[in-house]
Amino acid sequence: MPQDLPLPLDGVRVTDFSWIVAGPQATRILADLGADVVKVENESYLDSMRIGLRQDPKNPSLNRSGFHSNLSRNKRGITANLFHPKGREAVEQLLAESDLVIENFSAGAFARMGFSWERLQEINPSLIYVSVSGFGHVGRDASYTTWGPSAQAISGATAMSGLPDQPPAGWGFSYLDHSAGYYAAIAALLALHHRARTGEAQHVDMSQIECGMVVSAVPMLDYQVNGRSYERVGNRSRYPATAPHNTYPCAGDDRWIGIAVDDEAQWSALCEVLGLEELAGDDRYADMGARKAHEEALDEAIAAVTREREPFDLMLELQARGVPAGVCQRTDDKQERDPQLAERGFYPTAPHEELGEHRYEGLPMQFSGARWRMDRGAPLLGEHNHAVLTELLGYSDDEFASMLAELAI
Repeated sequence: MPQDLPLPLDGVRVTDFSWIVAGPQATRILADLGADVVKVENESYLDSMRIGLRQDPKNPSLNRSGFHSNLSRNKRGITANLFHPKGREAVEQLLAESDLVIENFSAGAFARMGFSWERLQEINPSLIYVSVSGFGHVGRDASYTTWGPSAQAISGATAMSGLPDQPPAGWGFSYLDHSAGYYAAIAALLALHHRARTGEAQHVDMSQIECGMVVSAVPMLDYQVNGRSYERVGNRSRYPATAPHNTYPCAGDDRWIGIAVDDEAQWSALCEVLGLEELAGDDRYADMGARKAHEEALDEAIAAVTREREPFDLMLELQARGVPAGVCQRTDDKQERDPQLAERGFYPTAPHEELGEHRYEGLPMQFSGARWRMDRGAPLLGEHNHAVLTELLGYSDDEFASMLAELAI
């Protein structure tokens, strides 16, 4: 990606009060796109992502969490004591110099901190306010506190995931936290676009649970139209009825391959590649309907062969014959052995003051006339206090020293 291309959000400033995952995910995207994101922290109420998941749990430093460094990369960071008049004044000056403010506290918490929408408008009439909470700021359940996994369950997404004869499996680590962050970034960009066209700032009230509703759209329509309640199908396909359609074990430690057969030509090719020609002549598997009716036995027969095969070799052989197949890739596969991701530069490296040089996940888009950046890891706690207060907000060095001495920052 050419480094002489412009950053789409160059010149946009964001005051970032977010923490954990959902909010930082949104501001991370904005920072990657060139926005000057200033993360506001307080040593008494630290982000749990900064505290936990440290590279070395025995090291007491608050700057060595890889997860935090990924979520807050490309941002600047300051500390502020909102209980001190000078600390609050500095934050309000920062808000006055910003285009956006984002937080993901429980509904009402930011207002109780002294930053209601009405107060934000007084500080800066052009300031866009994006709030991300479990249920949003309006409605019967707005006051409830949620986390990604609980919001995911309430949205219905958790009940949809897993095998038919097992309890709901969920969607991995805080899926809804990450997806809510993506939606919040989209909302922020739309609000910026609206302001550019009309001059109007606005409060964008986001519900994390409603973000999860999008994955349940088809089951909800199926129930409304056909009266069918959703049943977990695991890796199989019910609509359309397709078989074989599953993940199968391969040689190696926890290695799997996904295979899906859509037509008779693919079925014949699969049987030949696996050396299961006898299945092609078995009446139980004569057509798609028959294979679907005997899916359990079919999956067992396929698995008995695939478990002896190297997954990537089998994938390439099946693909060469026109059979849809893909290895269930692990983290090490994606980082070390995926030529597509490598060619697109999806894992750029960047420095961090304490963690050193590391790879970070990139953004999944390439622009022809712009770029995204990966300049640095997350800021150290309070790393940019001096730069933000003196260079951006106009404090003198003496005033800055006084604020440090008074614990205002």
